[in-house]
Amino acid sequence: MPQASSLLIRLEYRLAERLFHSRWLLPRSPRTQRLTMRLYKRCADAGHPAALSAYGHMLFHRSPSPQDKARGARYVVEAAQSGDVLAQYQLAQIHEHGCAQYPRREDYAVTWYARAAQSGHAPAAERLARAYRQGELGLAVDGEQARFWRSLMARCVDHDVAA
Repeated sequence: MPQASSLLIRLEYRLAERLFHSRWLLPRSPRTQRLTMRLYKRCADAGHPAALSAYGHMLFHRSPSPQDKARGARYVVEAAQSGDVLAQYQLAQIHEHGCAQYPRREDYAVTWYARAAQSGHAPAAERLARAYRQGELGLAVDGEQARFWRSLMARCVDHDVAA
């Protein structure tokens, strides 16, 4: 049975993605949006890493209620800890800018940017390069480190273009 539920979760996630990104499948209506969010929530609650990341991001950035923002941040944290690269980048941003549940922690932001960059996330590598170049995020100005992260960013971009 776990395999069947896993298959169902993957199918629901794909449907949620198609509904979210596609204008031709169904018109964008409040009903379609509620269905999409319900599907994302079911998948996130089942532990689907990409759904945790996507649903958490939407709750954190689009929800007016502080409770939903906090719940969204928790989903992002869970996805980041499970290895989702986009969630690692999102969590770094949460720590860089801070929020009610997660106060600003530049050291945590650097750690999560580095994890995302080492996993191939180009914007994370670019953020670290800029931080080392300009002495941001509590880091000392370090041209060598800035060049390292800039070269890693270029490799990430080249890999994305080649793929």
